[in-house]
Amino acid sequence: MPMRRTVADIALTLLFILLQTTVARYLSVAGISPDLALIWIIYLSLRRGQISGTVAGFSTGLVLDLLSGNDGMLGLAALAKTAGGFTAGYFFNENKTLQTLGSYRFILIIILVSLVHNLIYFLIFLQGSGSHWWEAILLYGIPAALYTAAVGLIPTFVFARRALR
Repeated sequence: MPMRRTVADIALTLLFILLQTTVARYLSVAGISPDLALIWIIYLSLRRGQISGTVAGFSTGLVLDLLSGNDGMLGLAALAKTAGGFTAGYFFNENKTLQTLGSYRFILIIILVSLVHNLIYFLIFLQGSGSHWWEAILLYGIPAALYTAAVGLIPTFVFARRALR
């Protein structure tokens, strides 16, 4: 991967981390926010492959963990986002990247990856709390995945327009 592309990817990753930690809370509906950083990780996985997506997921998640403060769960976002990048990487096809990003497949991938991410996150986060993980998935995990996919429509429309040119 050329150095310029790597620097651009790192800069955009930092931008998405900034958006996730600042803007996403203002997009919250009933306590559920879209995961802008996860959309970026999925994009990188589809564009660059499984290894790039996994590395982006880990590094992005670790930075988000470090910025989240003392919630006692250092590494949880890193684990969940690593799994998300790894899962999204299964859909990498360098010959069909723009077609995937500009179609309903991108939205379906966002939903699937968000569900994997949220399942891992809530299974670990709720350990010992007495709360049921399936309740958290139903009340937060699935709605968050759908909200993230709805926000993912924006880049889908952009790539759909590019594919038509």
